Amino acid sequence: MPLDQYIINDLRPFDVSAKIKELQEVFNQLTYSHVPIQKDGIYIGCLSETDVYCFDGNEKVEDVLYAVEHFFVDQSAIWLDVLDTFALNDSNLMPVLDSNHNYLGYYLLIDIISLFRNTPFFSEPGGTIIVEKAYKDYSLSEICQIVESNNVKMLGVFVSKIRNDMVQVIIKIENSGLSAIFETFRRYGYTIISGHEDDRFLKTLKDRSAYLNRYLNL
Repeated sequence: MPLDQYIINDLRPFDVSAKIKELQEVFNQLTYSHVPIQKDGIYIGCLSETDVYCFDGNEKVEDVLYAVEHFFVDQSAIWLDVLDTFALNDSNLMPVLDSNHNYLGYYLLIDIISLFRNTPFFSEPGGTIIVEKAYKDYSLSEICQIVESNNVKMLGVFVSKIRNDMVQVIIKIENSGLSAIFETFRRYGYTIISGHEDDRFLKTLKDRSAYLNRYLNL
């Protein structure tokens, strides 16, 4: 899914010669967690709202370069990688660079989350299964084979947890009887953590996602 349409370019990176009070004024007006910084016309990272308010307004950005956080996504990155980078950097603004490292603009977290909520994993009716197995033994291709061998269509799958050498995988399938699928998973050494033939689990995720959207819009 191309993300170019979600790139916003109304905020140019602040030059290192800018005064901190200029950044503070922007944070007073906007709800962004970070703003982009450039040196000699080249993007070098972001400064967070938390850090900016700790600095003297008369200082220059170049005086606090040690606080710059060096994150961004490439223009060709898929939305899952973008969402992951948002999470890793605890940011709601994500700079986007082209293949030559030129700054193109930024993504907003709320826009990327909306893409996730509109995927078949959330939007299509169906059942959900959570299975667990040792990390060294599980295989996504095997999981797909188990589901499809029971003549059931898969709508989505993702790894939700890795802990103590165990991995949990959430699987979304078309509504169908789950008993046979459960038995097949057990034969392959998977533990069934949860299984629902309705959308209760996905409804919970949707509700939490909707709450996050409302929070981000405050």
